[in-house]
Amino acid sequence: MKLSDYNYQLPKSLIASMPSKVRGSSRLLVLNRKTGAILDKKYSDITEFLEAGDVLVLNDTKVIKARLTVLKENGLKSELIILEKHSFDNDWHRHRVLYRRKLHVGDELRLNDAIIVVEEVQDGGLAIVRCNQDLLELSDKVGSVPLPPYMHRNAMPIDVKRYQTIWANEKGSVAAPTASLNMTDAILTTLRQKGVNVVYLTLHVGLGTFLPIRSENIEDHQMHQEYFQIPSGTVRSIQSAKLSGKRVIALGTTVVRTLEYAFELLSQKPSDLFGEADIFIYPGYKFKVIDGLMTNYHAPKSTVLMLTAAFAGWDRLLPAYNHAIENKYKFYSYGDSMLII
Repeated sequence: MKLSDYNYQLPKSLIASMPSKVRGSSRLLVLNRKTGAILDKKYSDITEFLEAGDVLVLNDTKVIKARLTVLKENGLKSELIILEKHSFDNDWHRHRVLYRRKLHVGDELRLNDAIIVVEEVQDGGLAIVRCNQDLLELSDKVGSVPLPPYMHRNAMPIDVKRYQTIWANEKGSVAAPTASLNMTDAILTTLRQKGVNVVYLTLHVGLGTFLPIRSENIEDHQMHQEYFQIPSGTVRSIQSAKLSGKRVIALGTTVVRTLEYAFELLSQKPSDLFGEADIFIYPGYKFKVIDGLMTNYHAPKSTVLMLTAAFAGWDRLLPAYNHAIENKYKFYSYGDSMLII
């Protein structure tokens, strides 16, 4: 299976660099994965396609203001990005970072009265640093939102609110679960009134989600790990839906990765689940948990595009993407959405 097979041509003008003026006012393309039929809708029209008894699963991770501008000992500025939370590195005084400009073991970096010492330099622009302050608290105070590079701009005050879901709760992500950025309280209220069961899990999204696949042979790609937690109530709701023939709808690829990775655990007696998910889903994968997917439009040759292609079928998804381009849908994190059922 070749990486070059999962490509399409996207005009740069269709990449959303700013959020819509009003959350939830974006567009929605509805794709029937059995027939390939396409409908052009509004995001709020999702309420037409979910039914009583369906389970809608949301990711309640919270994006941290992970981008820090620090001063090196020579007076030059450098940039650190505090990476996502994991089960094995929950010490926010000693943490892994992504860095720009060269770093060496022993370097002291300063940010106001915080002193950050480089303990280890790793491959791929990564390093382990130790700080005399809690890095999570420091990023809250003086960090900025780690917007994706393709936006080609610095974070603005609006991004603190809009590059975050309205239900964000568990701090630990360095990228947003973007399909959820368009969701509103009003839409969720309508869904609940209709009898849809809205439940939550946590998956801390890492920068690795958006790293390019560097091997032409897809099977050679090694997926990064992401820490997840699934409450027992969510497990119970999913089990009940499956037993009663109702659907499990994932709001975003982060939810898909979590549920499909935890499939075997989800079939056991309901309990709080947690772990490190590293599942790589690409065409040919047989889905075991989800029956529907709400997602945004993804970059060519990306892992998230391949996950979406695995669910919809590339022969269905590519025409839908071409339809979205022809009809000037907005793409990527701040863009429009697609419901695949």
